[in-house]
Amino acid sequence: MNRNNESSVGMGHMVMRRAKMTPQDPALTYEGDTQTFEQLAQNIGKVAYFLKSLNIEPGDRVGYLGQNHPRFLEVLYASSLVGAIFVPLNYRLTSQEVQFIANDSGLKVLFADQFSAHLIDGYEDELPCKHLISVGFNSCGWTALDSALANDAIEMAGRSLIPAQVTESDTALIMYTSGTTGRPKGALLSHGNIFWNLLNAKVMEEIMRGTTLTCAPLFHIGGLNVTTHPSLVSGVHVVLHQAFDAKRILADIEKYQVSTMFGAPTMFDMLTYESTFETTDFSSIIAFNCGAAPVPLPLIETYLKRGVQFCQGYGLTETAPYVSVLSSKDSIKKKGSAGKALMFTEVCIVDASGAVVPALERGEICVSGPNVTAGYWGLEAATRDAFDNRGWFLTGDIGYLDDDGYLFICDRKKDMIISGGENVYPAEVEGELLALPGVKEVAVLGLPDDKWGEKVVAVAVIDDSSDISIKSVSDFLAGKLARYKQPRELHVVGELPRNPAGKVQKFVLKERLISRI
Repeated sequence: MNRNNESSVGMGHMVMRRAKMTPQDPALTYEGDTQTFEQLAQNIGKVAYFLKSLNIEPGDRVGYLGQNHPRFLEVLYASSLVGAIFVPLNYRLTSQEVQFIANDSGLKVLFADQFSAHLIDGYEDELPCKHLISVGFNSCGWTALDSALANDAIEMAGRSLIPAQVTESDTALIMYTSGTTGRPKGALLSHGNIFWNLLNAKVMEEIMRGTTLTCAPLFHIGGLNVTTHPSLVSGVHVVLHQAFDAKRILADIEKYQVSTMFGAPTMFDMLTYESTFETTDFSSIIAFNCGAAPVPLPLIETYLKRGVQFCQGYGLTETAPYVSVLSSKDSIKKKGSAGKALMFTEVCIVDASGAVVPALERGEICVSGPNVTAGYWGLEAATRDAFDNRGWFLTGDIGYLDDDGYLFICDRKKDMIISGGENVYPAEVEGELLALPGVKEVAVLGLPDDKWGEKVVAVAVIDDSSDISIKSVSDFLAGKLARYKQPRELHVVGELPRNPAGKVQKFVLKERLISRI
């Protein structure tokens, strides 16, 4: 291995370097089984050689469809070592949505676990993948990863693998976000974006140390890059859960003396309803990292009574994700704030003309820094539209900076709904609902929800002869949209309020519906 390869900022390269520094330290625990950094590195090396045996070349796209599992991280880091681009797929999507992403990104190989493989059953011939790799199960037409890695030749070759050289500008990940035009967009995240996000995380006041618990899905930028990847590079032990399970989380916080965990407010709220919440030993917790929405003050106070503080933040897939952080010491003094911009990232607020506005004036939040995406996969127009003439990224979120430089999020210019930590774009849902017989017009918006933060609500104008209910809407959308994107309520109206230009005034609908709650 040459010096250049050793010093690479590649995601996998950095984890392999960490393994050389602290080989016998615990790296990853899953279902009670703990790998040291040396063992993790060996597994990554074997997967990397396996990818090379499939003729995966630099720039090829490697997909992973499944729940949290050590194999997810091993395939991610192995893809980096061979110079490939990793594409995580949300296992909560429908077959139709998975097919779109697989074809749009041009996956050459797709890994899938036994919980998610059914999403492509019957569609294998419509995918661009040359190889389908099963994780944890055997099936006709699939290559079983566990069996392939048990080959002695692959194990030996994995130990001597020479990683491909990657640069800061090389794409590490394509992470798909729901699009405002109804189609997901693949945000390009380079190895440099990930590296600078790591530095932003490292210079925060509350540096991660001890043990991190990951239960948020790794296919989301928050689950992967708020604590998990920065922790592994930093030599911090990661306890990985397959999915969110409140009772197991509380038990493992005690068992592994967890110091931090990332999640949406909904997840931390659910923990409080467990019978063991009041007796769980939280003394090892430095702070819980929370994103996707502001933490409600009552929830902050509930955790403060147990001696636990929140470190809140604002970020996007396109910023890898850190933009700003509200430290735990400011969580009450600056309640509702998303905190201050981090060391290597800048934030400003602009008006409709693109001019920077003064403190306390609302406008669109813009972000600049080496952690910001270069654009979207195969979408030149969308990439151009995502940046202003200074090269700053336009988030589509509306907010303001107070006199102390703290960021406050007011609204989402693009109407995005965040329900249970999942991003839902109304245009995508509206596009599907307009195909439902009897629906003439429809507007989809988010309303406050105690459990999920926001719930998806549809307001529709229908034919006089039609009889449409929330059940018929759910039945129609089954298989077309993931469950979290489907409306929980349906309101039928005679007409939708519009402005003089003919645009639906969703804020009017929201005000009317909230007044009824």
